[in-house]
Amino acid sequence: MNKKIAAALSGGAVLVLALSACSSDDGEDKVNDWAKKYCDQAQSQIKKQAEAERLIRSTASDGDPADIQAADSKAFKDLAEVNTALAAAFRGAGAPPVDNGDKLVEAAAVELEANAKAYLDLKKQIDGLDTKVQQKFADGLEPVAEGLKKIEKNQAARNELREGDTGPAMAKQPGCKASTTSNPAAGSAPSDKPSDKPSEKSSEKPADKPAEKESDKESDKASAKAAPAAVNRPYAGL
Repeated sequence: MNKKIAAALSGGAVLVLALSACSSDDGEDKVNDWAKKYCDQAQSQIKKQAEAERLIRSTASDGDPADIQAADSKAFKDLAEVNTALAAAFRGAGAPPVDNGDKLVEAAAVELEANAKAYLDLKKQIDGLDTKVQQKFADGLEPVAEGLKKIEKNQAARNELREGDTGPAMAKQPGCKASTTSNPAAGSAPSDKPSDKPSEKSSEKPADKPAEKESDKESDKASAKAAPAAVNRPYAGL
């Protein structure tokens, strides 16, 4: 009798485990379906975000202030649109099948909308800077950099989504993968701009380089002193 009971209990345990596994797989599939729904909508925006960040990086920090102003203004406008669209994508995907999924998604959407507004504020700031005086323009970039730091920190709600079951599900989706053009400086994609770095051949030290005359050194110092300081754009590594 005990053997029969043990066998029955064992069979029941196996059935429970099997049902649990099916339930777990079913839940994972639903999370993956939600992630696909969101990421399919987000894909074009993630690419647009990468392009905006590339635009900021590709403009030389020692370039003309007017060129920097134009590039950053467009980038901030695009990033505002991206964040607004990503907020809509979260709402469009609906609540993920996780604990408090509806609240998590709504919090992420609100967070993104706040960032969109912040980017528009930065655009107004950059548009209002005086590009005629280089040092004045450079000084005006400091509060812009501080504003970007605040935007970067404002992602607590999205971090909750990343840390739960939704995070790995989104990471697996092609639509949510970071664009390879987002950081050409890091070597993730070749830049279509010619490199400013000298080739290996040109980096070789020339043989028997004649010693500089003292008069030449003094002339170089005078030129360096007369040259305008490069514009330090502290947020170029956005």
